[in-house]
Parts: sequence; C-alpha cells; structure tokens
Amino acid sequence: MAWTGLIIGLIFGVILQKGRVCFNSAYRDLVFFKDNYLMKLYAFVLGLQAIIFVLFAQFGAITLNPKPLNLVGNTLGAFIFGLGMVLAGGCASGVTYRSGEGMTTAWFAALFYGMTAAAVKGGALKPISSWLGQFNKTVEHASSIYKPNTGLTLSDVFHINPLLMAIIFAAVLWIYAFGTKTTHRDTKLSWKVAAILIAILAPFAWWTSQKSGRMYGLGITGGWINLVKSFTAGEALNWEGFEIIGIIIGAALSAVQGKEFKLRMPKQPKTYVQVMIGGILMGLGAAMADGCNIGHALTGVGLMAVSSIIATVFFMLGNWTMAWFLFGRK
Repeated sequence: MAWTGLIIGLIFGVILQKGRVCFNSAYRDLVFFKDNYLMKLYAFVLGLQAIIFVLFAQFGAITLNPKPLNLVGNTLGAFIFGLGMVLAGGCASGVTYRSGEGMTTAWFAALFYGMTAAAVKGGALKPISSWLGQFNKTVEHASSIYKPNTGLTLSDVFHINPLLMAIIFAAVLWIYAFGTKTTHRDTKLSWKVAAILIAILAPFAWWTSQKSGRMYGLGITGGWINLVKSFTAGEALNWEGFEIIGIIIGAALSAVQGKEFKLRMPKQPKTYVQVMIGGILMGLGAAMADGCNIGHALTGVGLMAVSSIIATVFFMLGNWTMAWFLFGRK
C-alpha cells in the first residue's frame, strides 16, 4: 500500500500549487504585510480537520496518533525550523511543490533539508535525536480513538469528549476565518476551496498511510528522509517517500497546465548559499521537533495535539524573527 502515497501526493501537489499554500508566507505575510489570506485558509482547514479526524476515528477508519509532547524539541527545534524556512524561501510544503514548478532555489533548499533531517534521525547527527528522546512525554487517553501511550491532546487537558472538543476548537478558528475581512490574493483556488480540498484529502491520506503501517496523515520531513536514504543507502520507498514524489509531479503538472512552469534562477548566485543554509536549519529543526509545518502545524494541530500546537507557535516565532532580521528592520 506504500504506492498510495503517490496518489495522495499528486492530489496534494495540485492543491498546494493552485492554492499557493505555503506556511512561510502565511506566517510572515500576516505580520509584515497585514495579509491574512493564507492564515484564514489555515484556520478554516484546521477546524474542518479536527472534526473530520475524530469522526473517521469514531467510525473505526483510522486510529489517531498525536505526537509525544517534547518541550525541548517542540520549542527549540520548531524555532530553528521557523528561522530556516524564511532563509529557504518556503516551508516544507512550499519548497516541495515549488521544486515541481522549476524553482531551482527550492531544489537546493529541499535537498539540504532532507539530508540534514536524515543525518539527525539516523546518521552522523543521530546523537541529537537520541538526546531529545529522553524528553518525550506521552499519556493514556480516555478515548479509544487514540493509539495508546501517545501525545497529550486538548481533549485530555480539558477532559472533554474529543468530538465536542473538536467542535469548540473549530468554532474558535472559524470565528477568525469568517469574522474578519479577507485580503486579496490571486490564486487559482480560493482559500475556502483549497481548505475544503485539503480537509477532504487529509483523512484519506491518514487511512492509506495507516494501511501501509505508518499510522499518520500528511507529512513532508519523513518523505524527504526516505528519498535521501533510498538514494544513499538503497532504502525502499515508503508511503511518505512516494507522497513527496507525488507532490512534485502533481505541482509540475498543475504548473504546466496553468502555464506557470518555468526554470527559475535567482539574480544573485549567493542566494543558493542562503537557501542551502535555510534547508539545513529546516532539516535540523524538523528532526528535533519531530515534524515540520505539515506534520505538526497542519496534521498535528488538526489532531489538537498539544505538542503540535506548541511547535506551531514556535514555527511562527522563528519565522517572524528571521523575517524581521532580513526585512523588518528596514
């Protein structure tokens, strides 16, 4: 069933490309350009996912698996990742789908991102992840929809039924999404349509991934690690590795169809050095945090996992810090 990741990735790549979905832009633009377009997409999709994930789990289609709480990794690692995605010119999903559009800087950012994450998870830098492992905290959930001994959720914190918690969580997010004025952005998919499509795709991504033995939803970092290891050590492609290939192909097909595919090179060659440093920081940060902006900020927050909520806050703080350093000071 690992090949099903390719199908999910193809669809996800088209949505990302048509919707111009990049969390680096979402976080940065909200503060520095007062542009809330992508943040409203993000809030809408999180609320939808929270409810859909619980419903799918209650019907037995999937088993929810929130990431363990790790206050060191979820803060320090996520902050480093946030710094890196500004330098790289895109988040994990951003550099992946833009690789399919022909953006050469995204190629270098993604390559160094994957290589660094692989080194931390199982290579020369593995002592970092081994040291961080001691800080993992898990709980036993009151509800059987969760895998035993996994990460703390808002439902656990407030001792509320998961579906009721999901409805409350969604309501808060949707007050922001639909109760505030939306800035304009020229995209092939509106923020509402893109959010709905991602929310529909997300549980099926989880279901197919679980069938392959992974038991998690949409993610990026693990896929790049798998691709690096498949080329360097002959490791077989897994669901997430196929997903990355699918995202790149899907984005490329979408860009060609929309007449947006073009090999793009920066005006200044030193930009390649910047994006490589950004990729390194992203790989280090994602491996330390046990997830990137897709594994944590999209899927994990959709699970209402406390670890992912904390990580997302620090993704934002890192993003804003580096964006201020590069642009805001001027």
